[in-house]
Amino acid sequence: MSVEPSLWSFIANAGLVVKLVMLLLFSASIISWTLIFQRSMFLREARNAIKTFETRFWSGMELSKFYLELSKRKNDLSGLEHIFFAGFNEFMRLNKQSAGQEIVLDGAERAMRIALAREMDELERHLPFLATVGSTSPYVGLFGTVWGIMTSFRSLGTATQATIAMVAPGISEALIATAMGLFAAIPAVIAYNRYAAAVERISNHYATFQEEFSSILHRQTYAKAEIIKQ
Repeated sequence: MSVEPSLWSFIANAGLVVKLVMLLLFSASIISWTLIFQRSMFLREARNAIKTFETRFWSGMELSKFYLELSKRKNDLSGLEHIFFAGFNEFMRLNKQSAGQEIVLDGAERAMRIALAREMDELERHLPFLATVGSTSPYVGLFGTVWGIMTSFRSLGTATQATIAMVAPGISEALIATAMGLFAAIPAVIAYNRYAAAVERISNHYATFQEEFSSILHRQTYAKAEIIKQ
């Protein structure tokens, strides 16, 4: 009674090049899944932080009081808190220097743009790796398959009598590389598309708040100037 070969036996009996390809794809898959879970939690926390910040910001609290609260943990700020703190901090600093209205507003907006760029870098971190795994893994697996099939047919050419039983195991071993390439690529592509869309939505929230806060600072600056004139 013959025993059907297992998946592990195909992997164990594969050639060195195919084994290296499988190892590379397996490692890429493990790293991808780790980043998928990490990014999922990070983006969920970012969305929750937006809701929490907007609830507090639009509650009518004085901006200076809110700024003082955030200054106690200024090294741990992220998201909208970071953008607000950077803009208002520069706004207050330039006001203390009695700078002109346009200089104050331009400085605050510039500080917020820099903070926004840093937040975007944090949101998009590791996404290029997922995109790379999703786009290249099938080709890496295909390379392993082609190499394995070439090896199988080369050994078949030296045989005196060729049968399907001689070439089938080698082809089966080679096809595992393609399967592993797809196994690594499909989750990475799905995660990348999903997270890229999530990052875009969060980015829109950040940009909208930046514009709204710039308008608030603009009104405060010119309202103060009118009071001084009177």
